[in-house]
Amino acid sequence: MPRSESVEPPLPDIVGSAPAMLDVYRLLRLAAPRGANVLLIGETGTGKEVIAKAIHKLSRRSDGPYIRVNCGALHENLLESELFGHIKGAFTGAVENKTGRFEAAHGGSIFLDEINSMSPKLQVKLLRVLQEREFERVGESRTIRVDVRVIAATNASLEDLVEQGQFREDLYYRLNVVPITLPPLRERREDIEPLARFFARRYAEQNKLPGPPDLTPDVVAALRAYDWPGNVRELENAVERLIVLSDDGHLSAEHLRPARARVVLRGGKGTAPGGDVPGLIRALVRAGVQAPLPAGKKLYHALVGGLERELIEQVLRQCDGVQIKAADRLGINRNTLHKKLEEFAADDARADPPPPEAAAG
Repeated sequence: MPRSESVEPPLPDIVGSAPAMLDVYRLLRLAAPRGANVLLIGETGTGKEVIAKAIHKLSRRSDGPYIRVNCGALHENLLESELFGHIKGAFTGAVENKTGRFEAAHGGSIFLDEINSMSPKLQVKLLRVLQEREFERVGESRTIRVDVRVIAATNASLEDLVEQGQFREDLYYRLNVVPITLPPLRERREDIEPLARFFARRYAEQNKLPGPPDLTPDVVAALRAYDWPGNVRELENAVERLIVLSDDGHLSAEHLRPARARVVLRGGKGTAPGGDVPGLIRALVRAGVQAPLPAGKKLYHALVGGLERELIEQVLRQCDGVQIKAADRLGINRNTLHKKLEEFAADDARADPPPPEAAAG
């Protein structure tokens, strides 16, 4: 008789019982106790870091450190120093010795997020660490040996990058020992409601509310109708917004309307996939909630651009204006975020031209 398989999430902070997640749980339970490298594959926001933490917690290294590095958030030289450390005087600004993340992860696990963005130079150094378990700090010839389990994540096809010559084939095989593919939220819609309730409880506690707010049927219908291109991360942000906008502990799809109205009036540039109306507005319409629409032409770009700006500015506020943290939470490159902020500033300058006397001066 075949052995029965658990369908429960392996840890309390992993939510979902959709069929698409069962393979994830099975592979996680099989891989975690072993020491093999794991490659997490999935779109931005699908929960790759949550799974990486679970692999570490369920491994024999759980008493050791868990170190996370976002490879897409730092320039090549900074990332090299971050990963492998440096000695005093190795480069301008190196005023003291620095321990790298691999050294700090000795005896534990290191999670390399956005591994697909790593430069060819660093790919060579990483391959050596995986093969020989050794490296040198930047500016130093002394070899350091480490015992580290590598969990990597990518939101792009490494196979395609290998074919294009942008990613080393030998490194790919070293990382891809146990691949785990995380499904996008649109392929596990039955998990949207339990995830939304999980985040509602979390943010109710953080905001010191007397109890978890109730998600009304119109909220659940709107959430389930949306395709969530930003996946679980986008859903979490949407629920947090609902918690903030609710002043009586009762959540309703109506709470989504004021934020959208403010965004629509602001306008701006932006692009987003799918349809003639942004997905969340479309979902609200399906759920029976009518969203306000601006007058004039270019309706799609006005709506999408405003939604994009609202999201970026909200995340920046939550990250106290730190662009690296905000880009990481948004799941975009820091340079992309910086370019977006420059576009917003240019839009504001065009919308608020200087008075005639100032312009003349």
